[in-house]
Amino acid sequence: MFRTSIAILLLASASHAAVTLPALLTDHMVVQRGIPVHIWGKAAPGEDVTVAFHGDSKSTKTSAIGTWGVYLAPAEAGGPFEVSIKGSNQITLKDVLVGDVWVASGQSNMEFRLNQAANADAEIAAAKYPKIRRFKVEHKVSEFPVDDVVGKPWVELTPESAPQVSAVAYFFVKNLFESPTSPAKGVPQGIIDSSWGGTPVEAWTSYRALSSDPALLPAFTEWAASMEAFPTVKARYDVSLATWNEASEAAKKSGAKPPAKPALPGTIPGGPWEPAGLYNGMIAPLVPYGIKGAVWYQGESNASPSRAPVYAREFQAMIRDWRKAWGEGDFPFLFVQLANYKANINWPDIREAQRQTLSLANTGMAVTIDVGNPTNIHPTNKQDVGLRLALAARANVYGEKVEFSGPTLRAAARDGSGLRLWLDHANGLNAKGGGALKGFEIAGANKQFVAADARIEGGTIVVSSASVAEPAYVRYAWADNPECNLYNAEGIPASPFRSFE
Repeated sequence: MFRTSIAILLLASASHAAVTLPALLTDHMVVQRGIPVHIWGKAAPGEDVTVAFHGDSKSTKTSAIGTWGVYLAPAEAGGPFEVSIKGSNQITLKDVLVGDVWVASGQSNMEFRLNQAANADAEIAAAKYPKIRRFKVEHKVSEFPVDDVVGKPWVELTPESAPQVSAVAYFFVKNLFESPTSPAKGVPQGIIDSSWGGTPVEAWTSYRALSSDPALLPAFTEWAASMEAFPTVKARYDVSLATWNEASEAAKKSGAKPPAKPALPGTIPGGPWEPAGLYNGMIAPLVPYGIKGAVWYQGESNASPSRAPVYAREFQAMIRDWRKAWGEGDFPFLFVQLANYKANINWPDIREAQRQTLSLANTGMAVTIDVGNPTNIHPTNKQDVGLRLALAARANVYGEKVEFSGPTLRAAARDGSGLRLWLDHANGLNAKGGGALKGFEIAGANKQFVAADARIEGGTIVVSSASVAEPAYVRYAWADNPECNLYNAEGIPASPFRSFE
């Protein structure tokens, strides 16, 4: 009888469970224009829920596990509007805009905040864009796909909120929103910032995608090696933490500034390097939300001798994985090629892998080989990065007649004692600043590259070297911090490349 009474009380409590919404659905949100508007949440099993938005209304009944969702009619850009959700309780979401929504993801150069960027004070003071909104996803690792994120609610960009926004994402949507010739001019823009510094691409890819391709097995091999090394890594961390604790206590007593706390390694159980861990915790919960596309800045953490050779395959698998998860087709995926930096590791290979990724439909790449900082992996010039991403979007997503890329290699063929290169986006080829072209190397069949002379002939480039009688291969800007100067008339630099895979 006691158990029966408890069961009745629990059922009665469940029958009056309030309708709740996921963290993504808040006041000030931007919903994607031109596609059905998805509103979803939880309530008591079997509860009736009605949602109204922009003149449309839909009703549904919650599932046996208390989940519900409705799709409302697509809307054009505009607002503000309200979303009304009624069940046993009522929720009203206010100041909702309809526009374009972009997922901004990757590692530290995407997470890099506006208050860290060049000319930060002036940029923040000018950040008065009530039609640009941001939702910040908090860091979370999960072994399985979760149904909600931990995040900071949508806010409009003001000088008070802008300092913490992703600088790259901000300059990207700012250019779309205010460029006089942009087809997206004045269209509300939403940023869903889901990024985590120092993380590899495999952490942002689902188990489904990683396990479907045997060539991606190294992701699991690397993680297995990390787990085997964990006892040693943990012991070293414990020693450094103890040393830090002693130094901190000494600093407090003397009034000195305490030292920085040692960072917990990412390659630990539950750490952000776990394959699929960030996809499960920070991407999967976003999938029900309609988006325009994604912008991505990552690759540094995969630039090791063991990871770089498979980056092209992994990166392309991740893009396909996200597109499959969202179910919106080949949505635009725009990414940043690694900038110049004295890394002494496999950065040229990562850049080439990124260039190869342009073979996927509806992708675009911002070349940043000229805006990096040779001694800082986090260059502060995020303005040009955002602009070049926006040019790719304006041309390829919105259909604007604007040059969006620097010269890219199309083909190379033997021409006498040299190689002739045909390039796309090659209007007005020039050596920036005048003088000779720099950064070209040539090799014979043995792939032993030497510095080469290069000259512009119309829309092509002829490369040669007196020390290579029978040239077969060419490459350009093939170094971590290369000296290179090939641009087109629009002032956009050429992408580093090589003529073989």
